Formats: sequence, C-alpha cells, structure tokens
Amino acid sequence: MEQPRLVPIKLDSYKPLREIVFETLREAIIQGRLGPGERLMEVQLADEMGVSRTPVREAIRKLELEGFVVMIPRKGAYVASYSVKDIVDVFEVRAALEGLAAGLAAERVTADELEEMERAVLQIYEVSHGNNLDVLVAKDTDFHDLIYKASRNQRLVQIVTHLKEQIQRFRTTSLAVPGRSKDAVEEHRSIVEAISDRNVELASSLAREHIENAEQLLLSAMGEEKEKHD
Repeated sequence: MEQPRLVPIKLDSYKPLREIVFETLREAIIQGRLGPGERLMEVQLADEMGVSRTPVREAIRKLELEGFVVMIPRKGAYVASYSVKDIVDVFEVRAALEGLAAGLAAERVTADELEEMERAVLQIYEVSHGNNLDVLVAKDTDFHDLIYKASRNQRLVQIVTHLKEQIQRFRTTSLAVPGRSKDAVEEHRSIVEAISDRNVELASSLAREHIENAEQLLLSAMGEEKEKHD
C-alpha cells in the first residue's frame, strides 16, 4: 500500500498550528513526497493533515516567499521545479557574490561588525544542537547578511536580494541534511577569522568554498532521494 504524503497534524507542540502546517508541507517538499511541479490543492492537503484550509493557505503563501512554491495565475499553487542546472547556476552566482562580499568585508569591516559576526557564529553553533530548522536558517541568513553589510557595497546587496527566494530554498534544504550545520559552523568561523585578519584573498576563497560545499551536499542529497524513489 502506498505511503501517505502527509499525516494528520498532532497538536503536541507549543508552536502555532499555521507553523506546524508550514513545516510539515516544507518537509514533504524537501523529502520529495510533494514532488516538483505538483499542484497543491488546499482542500486535499487540509484533509490529509486534518486541519482547515486557512492554515494551509497561509503555509502555501509562506512557502512561495521562500521559493518552495510558485503561484500560476488562474491555475493555482505548484511545488517549484528546480533542475540540477538551476541549482548549479544559482550556486555559481552565489559563490562569486559571497567571495566578493567576504573579500570586501576583510577590507572594510569595523570592530563592532566583527563582534556581531562572532556572536552570530556562536548563535548558529548553539541552535545547531537543536531541532528547530527555522531558527537555524534564520541565524545562518543573519550571518551572511552581516558579511554583505560589511562589504559596504549596496549594489552587491541588491543583487543578492533578487536571488533571495532561490537562496533561501537551497539554504533550507542543505541545512536540513544531517551534519551540514556542524560543518557550516566551522566554515563560518574560518571566514570570520580571515576577515578579522584582513586577509582579503583567504576570506574570499573560504567564502566561495563554503557555498560550494553546500552545493555539493545538496546535489548529493538530491541524488540519494531520487534513487529512493526510482
């Protein structure tokens, strides 16, 4: 008998229902139980999870903001489709931008910003020992935003903002892979150390390597997930 894509929601958490529904749908997308290109029918999803349509509708809107879902006029909501080429393209651009940002930050960072970065790395380390993916992603995003800010290049920040939806989806998916958050913390520490040492070349290289590691892990996880469903 085919396994259900979703299971009824259990209200055994302190989290609001809408957050539980959102996390359930996001996990189903990450794990491939809701496949790329699949239409998301509010009534059907609500029935499967045993909830009303309202939290499902709210979750779908939030998933759209994070790049997991696309809304097609007059057709509805669909799981966003990303090919390996899409992922490689986004990560190539992001690696270049992160490398540039870290190199510029090594030249322009202030003492206060360095302290913020060090605090951010510690927060990620603390959160990585828990099971709250949302908080982990938020802290990781904050860390990278600090580097963009320290670059003092507003055009760079604007370009990264345009890629936000794709970056957030891939960031969430890669950080969900067991062991990635631990490695990311060590990579973050090395980047901050290079920025603190004003080593432009090393900071840039480590930042690029950090993104490339996330890309390889994501592609590997996708390959393993595909094999499970073949």
